Amino acid sequence: MVKIIEQHVHLEFPLGHHLHCMVAQIPNRLRRNGHLYELTDAEEKWRQIKGILDLVVAAEGNLKRLHFLMFPECSIPVAHFDEMLQIIEKGFLHNTVTMFGLEQIPLEVYRRMLIRFHADNAEALSCVEHDLDSGDIQGMPVNWCAIVVKEATGRLRVFLEAKTHPFRGEEFLDKDHDLYRGRHFYLFRGEPACFNFMTLICLDYLYRDLYSSNIRQIIDHADRLFFTMRQSLDALFVIQCNPKPEHHAYREVLTGFYGEYLEDTPGVRETVTVFGNCSEETELEGAQCATQGCFGVSFVAISARHKLHKVQEAEFSSDDFGGAPVCRLRFGTGTRLYYFNLPLHHELDPRSSRIPLKVHSILQWSPEEGWHRLSGVAPLEFPHA
Repeated sequence: MVKIIEQHVHLEFPLGHHLHCMVAQIPNRLRRNGHLYELTDAEEKWRQIKGILDLVVAAEGNLKRLHFLMFPECSIPVAHFDEMLQIIEKGFLHNTVTMFGLEQIPLEVYRRMLIRFHADNAEALSCVEHDLDSGDIQGMPVNWCAIVVKEATGRLRVFLEAKTHPFRGEEFLDKDHDLYRGRHFYLFRGEPACFNFMTLICLDYLYRDLYSSNIRQIIDHADRLFFTMRQSLDALFVIQCNPKPEHHAYREVLTGFYGEYLEDTPGVRETVTVFGNCSEETELEGAQCATQGCFGVSFVAISARHKLHKVQEAEFSSDDFGGAPVCRLRFGTGTRLYYFNLPLHHELDPRSSRIPLKVHSILQWSPEEGWHRLSGVAPLEFPHA
């Protein structure tokens, strides 16, 4: 199974105040080129992404309070990776975390990326070099993501992860074409604010074998954190390019993650899980959809202890994901930017004024106008039931 690597990052988040997250639910148009997936509209896609980055750099209104920015799996053109890092380093505010998936690359190129950012990825590089030493696998495709942390001092840190398990379109009988299985996850220990978080790529959230599962390892690690330091996993970010975001498998894992049916799991009891998917305009070679618009549905899941009201709006709704022990804020399927706060850790509070979750704004993409606020959608507060 994967190795969980702890990394200490200097993030001076405001104590006692909720943090803010933006999910970019944008389309992916991916096709196979040899045994790698590549974007068919890389330059148009970059224009769309650059518009999002420009919004964050401008930091108008409450965007100056943005802490976490999520892009989908395989959404960033590799050719613009350096430009994206430069924009984050020069333009983003301090104490900002940006998570994004990139186009697939061969394993040897991924190794070179780990070497380039060796200061932050030494243990990950060791895992990859161990695998490379076992056989002729340099050309295996890697589905990878970057977690870029701009610390309180302005220092930029770049962490890389590889997806641990393929979807059907990434798996082949020919081992050379089969997806490389990543060997590590990062658990980021934000200090001095004591905010701990992880980032996974889609199916990593579900993967299990006869002996263990990724999610079980995460729970056990978070529980050890609680029992030894009285800290927990505060947030889990899952970046996706998922044609079946509401598959029963996700509900089952969320049920196990939050249910505490067989034992207490204090390390993840108050974890906020954010699933950031690509939009319904996505075209993915090798994925079959039973219905039109089968992507989208980014959502936020928190423990049922939060007791959110049921809400049904055109752009979002709240539910319990078909009876799971969670409260879920479920977004729609269109191309959107969703900006909301992450709930604070708390026990049940009987006061009706308690507001654990709030949607601040929703933005829509237009090729002519760029990103603009969706008309008719007011900020929404979710009080306790």
